[in-house]
Amino acid sequence: MHFLRFLMSLSLISWIGGILFFVLVMARTLFAVLPRHLAGSVVNPTLNRLHWIGIISGIVFLASSLVYSRFTRGEFHLFAASHFLIVLMLLLTCISQFAVTPQMAPLRAQMAAMESVPTALQTQFDALHAWSTRLEGGVLLLGLVLVYLTTRE
Repeated sequence: MHFLRFLMSLSLISWIGGILFFVLVMARTLFAVLPRHLAGSVVNPTLNRLHWIGIISGIVFLASSLVYSRFTRGEFHLFAASHFLIVLMLLLTCISQFAVTPQMAPLRAQMAAMESVPTALQTQFDALHAWSTRLEGGVLLLGLVLVYLTTRE
């Protein structure tokens, strides 16, 4: 049972800690030190890996939490608040990974090849970037609530 709680905690630490490190340290440092297109070239694959860490962590948390609730309460508690939050976090992460990020990739490539980026292209990229930021912020906020709920038990 302690191992299941350990897996739940480890998955949340990995996911939320990764997001915090990415937002507060890595992205800010890269864009402060490197030219914009080079910083974006590093941030993009890093965000991709962060999303996969989140997807795997979310699945591990959900599976561990379901089994833990089965052992401790005698049933799976499918509709527990923590399960709802982790599924929502997974959904937002998958939207970012499989819908928003793929739309940004060709725009980023076009912009890197140009000396002067057309306003329409920049506007389209900025709108997708704003959605990406909102989705990641939503995951972080939900994750912090989930950490609270998980540690409260």
